[in-house]
Amino acid sequence: MMNNNNNNNSRGYVEMPSSKVAALQREDIAAAAKTFRSTRQMTKWSVIVEGRELPARPLVLEAAGVPPNDPTNSHQAVALLKERGFQVRYQGKTIQEEDQAGSRREDQEDVTEATPTAIDDLIRRLRVRYAGSHSLLEDREREHRIEKDRLAR
Repeated sequence: MMNNNNNNNSRGYVEMPSSKVAALQREDIAAAAKTFRSTRQMTKWSVIVEGRELPARPLVLEAAGVPPNDPTNSHQAVALLKERGFQVRYQGKTIQEEDQAGSRREDQEDVTEATPTAIDDLIRRLRVRYAGSHSLLEDREREHRIEKDRLAR
């Protein structure tokens, strides 16, 4: 009996759970990226499309025209994006691909040494501006502790 939680087939490679997702081409993803808008916080996995950093899985699902509850997970979406030649990032850091020998490809651009673009500078300034001691979660936890102490008396 096959385990539904395991997306690996007998040959060892990962299958796309949705045929619409598996059929995506680079052009489909680029077209979806032009109109893609996300109101959520940036996810851990992201992709660079035409100079914009977008969340990987939501973009793939949008491009395929499938609902957000599609069984395609982030790792499958990232694998698809890499196969289609997109630059993929994890927590804002570019993932460097290595060839099978384990050495870095010579024809691959070194992103870590590249000069920051205007968008990178803007993102850095926004992160600095909004990074502070104020956190809604911390405020809520503090209020909860105060209320709990008050009720305990």
